[in-house]
Amino acid sequence: MHRSTRLPISRRKFLAGAAAVGITFKLPKEAFGADGKVNFYNWYTYIGENTIEEFEQASGIEVQYDLFADNDELFAKLRGGNPGYDLIVPTNDYVERMIIADMLLPLDHSKIPNKKNIDPTFMDAAFDPARKFSLPYMWGTIGVGYRISALDEAPSSWNDLMNSDKYAGRIALMSEPTTVMQMALKAMGKSLNDFTDENIAAAEKMILDQKPNIVAFAPDNGQDLLLAGEVDLAMEWNGDILQAMDEDDDIGFVLPDEGGLLWEDTLCIPKGAPNVENAHALINYLLDAQVGADIADFVYYATPNAAARALMSEDYTGNPAIFPSAEATAKSEVSIYPGQEVTRKIDEAWTRIKAS
Repeated sequence: MHRSTRLPISRRKFLAGAAAVGITFKLPKEAFGADGKVNFYNWYTYIGENTIEEFEQASGIEVQYDLFADNDELFAKLRGGNPGYDLIVPTNDYVERMIIADMLLPLDHSKIPNKKNIDPTFMDAAFDPARKFSLPYMWGTIGVGYRISALDEAPSSWNDLMNSDKYAGRIALMSEPTTVMQMALKAMGKSLNDFTDENIAAAEKMILDQKPNIVAFAPDNGQDLLLAGEVDLAMEWNGDILQAMDEDDDIGFVLPDEGGLLWEDTLCIPKGAPNVENAHALINYLLDAQVGADIADFVYYATPNAAARALMSEDYTGNPAIFPSAEATAKSEVSIYPGQEVTRKIDEAWTRIKAS
C-alpha cells in the first residue's frame, strides 16, 4: 500500500552542479543489453527530470515509460498476465505479495554491478530475503505535516489526528484504507501490522468516532490542502510534505512519538518481461551514483544508494524529515502484507467508514 496519485514536482529545484547542467552519461555500450527497448512502469513523477532521456542516449535503448497511480493498479495490471512491462516499482508489501503470487523474475545480480552502491543495510529484507527479486529504489516514512503558526506546538501523537477533537475541522487523513487503519493501530499503541479481528474493529470505531473532525480523506494531496490553508494537520508521505516545505516555510513534518510507517519502493522485473537484459541494464543505470543522486534530488525522497547520498548536499542528507533519527526509525515499522482475507476485512471496514 502506498501513495495513490503523485502530484507534479516542478516546484522541486535541482541543487547546483551536475543535475542542473544536465549531464549525458557516456557509458560503454557493453554495459547495456543489445539495442532495443525496455518498458518501464513507474509511479507518477518518480524519476529524475532527464533520467530517461540520458539513459536512452547512453545506451541506445528506447524506453517506453508508463505510469501507474497506486500499488493496487500495478498489481491488477499484472495479475492476469504481464502485458509487456520489463521493469516495475512496487512497494515492499506488494513485492511480498507478488512473490507469493509468482509474478516476479529472480534478478541476475551479476548484471547489476552498481548494486555495490546500495547501503548494505538494505541488501537483505524480510519481504525479500537476500534481495532475490528486488533492489531498493527509494524509501521514506508516513508522518504528520502541519502548519507551524496554527499550532501551539508540533503534534506529538497519532491520537492528535485519530482520537481527539483538539484540531476538529483542521485534519486530513490519507484515503488508503490499510494505511489509515495502521496509523489508528499506532495511536492505540499497537503494532501497525497487528490486524486481529479485534484490532480491526477497534481501529474502525476510532476512525468512525473521529470522522466528524476530519476535513478530508485526501487522495495523496494532503500537502496541497496544507498549502491552501484548508487544513492544519495532514497524514502524508514525508516526500510530499517536504515538497510543500520547499514552498512554504510555515509547514513542518514530524514522526509522532509512536513512530510512523517505513516504506521502500523497489525495482523488480515481472514474469513475462520481453526485454529482460535491457531491464537489468536500466536497473544498473538507475543505481549509478550520479544518476541516483539526480533522481533523489528531484523527487526528494530518501535514497538507499550510499554512493549517491555521498554526492548530495547537507540540505538533503542532514534533513531529519528525509532521514529520520535512529530513535524515530526504531519506533516505526515496515508494513507486512497481511494476506487476502485480512485485506478483505480491512476493505469492508473502510466501506463502512466512508458510508457513515
